[in-house]
Amino acid sequence: MLATIVLAWFGNLALSLVIAAALTINLLLAATAGVLVPLTLKRLGFDPALSSGIFLTAVTDSMGFFVFPGLATLTLLH
Repeated sequence: MLATIVLAWFGNLALSLVIAAALTINLLLAATAGVLVPLTLKRLGFDPALSSGIFLTAVTDSMGFFVFPGLATLTLLH
């Protein structure tokens, strides 16, 4: 949906594809971390309900920050 809005607003197909790919990758990373972080914390003997939110937020925010500029650099500057 956002990629369509970006395409209509800016008229740049490459930018809209970068936005769509960055959102998709960020959602996949969040889903993967949402499964693996609590399982890992439980295996290490920690309570996953108390501490998994911090790790999930850190993974989602940091990877989302790096995925979009990385894709934009690879796609739009070359």
